[in-house]
Amino acid sequence: MRKALLYMALMSLSPGALAEARLYFISPQDGETVSSPLTVRFGLDGMGVAPAGVLREGTGHHHLLIDQQTLPPLDSPLPSTDQIRHFGGGQTETELQLGPGNHTLQLILGNHAHVPHDPPVISRRITITVKD
Repeated sequence: MRKALLYMALMSLSPGALAEARLYFISPQDGETVSSPLTVRFGLDGMGVAPAGVLREGTGHHHLLIDQQTLPPLDSPLPSTDQIRHFGGGQTETELQLGPGNHTLQLILGNHAHVPHDPPVISRRITITVKD
């Protein structure tokens, strides 16, 4: 019985499980018009959230890409910039101050060392409009 449970646990953490993980925005929604500051809430299915520095299979922490038209390299630690925000404490929401106009948001899940998983767990890129 123990061996069967261990096998099932290990299988749930296989690369196939990562491929089935889904990272998404709870809010705001794609195409939404918002005021600034705004609260951004992150959603994750099929994996867990753990702080940076914690090596735990099947987990990661969020990185928020703001107005990035291309993805950063996915084989090295994600840089921390104004456009790539790290949530290494395991946070699942943040408040953003954005100027008026259109903005894109996208999420990437990073491992304990801020490196995207293989295969990467990435949300759809959404566009929001911040009103004056």
